[in-house]
Amino acid sequence: MESKKYLDDISEIKNLMNRTTRFISLSGLSGILAGIYAITGALLAYVFVAPEHGEFVTLHSWNFRYIVAILIAVAALSIITAFLLTTRKAKRNKEAIWDATTKNLLVSFLVPLVTGGIYIIIKLQSQHYGLTASLMLIFYGLALVNASKYTLGNVKYLGYFEIILGLLCAAFPGYGLWFWVAGFGILHIIYGSLVYFLEEKK
Repeated sequence: MESKKYLDDISEIKNLMNRTTRFISLSGLSGILAGIYAITGALLAYVFVAPEHGEFVTLHSWNFRYIVAILIAVAALSIITAFLLTTRKAKRNKEAIWDATTKNLLVSFLVPLVTGGIYIIIKLQSQHYGLTASLMLIFYGLALVNASKYTLGNVKYLGYFEIILGLLCAAFPGYGLWFWVAGFGILHIIYGSLVYFLEEKK
């Protein structure tokens, strides 16, 4: 009995330390929905605004503007969904939404992400379009790995896969859309499903 109580106390201390140093209320369902949004956006881009054979998407072309609009819509839906579901989960777990841990998480995530966004804009201004999807995947993966120390540790594995896909995308630039679908769509759905069914359904 004493041994069991001792182990329970250690487990409780460990859980308390995790709650104070890591934001563990990320919602797996938000990852699944973000993946669905990404795949839907990619399909819309492929069907309605993809360039004809022999044509290219350029910075001032009409289809580039539509692609950017689709990307913004996908990002906005993903952020809103993540905020709503994560807030609901945090309240259910009686955790603070905004504290020092959340601030550290956002800073660690946004620094690589914003840096990558600025770099991509610079490359687009220089009319270097071919590596856009690759750079998005790589910098997003770096952001996940960097932020993983302040949230669920297994987030870093999603980041590693995003980086690998980004590097493969750089090697095969003609298939950027499909690598983008795999990274932002399929991987999100797989990871979100694992978090939802293995952790949130306990």
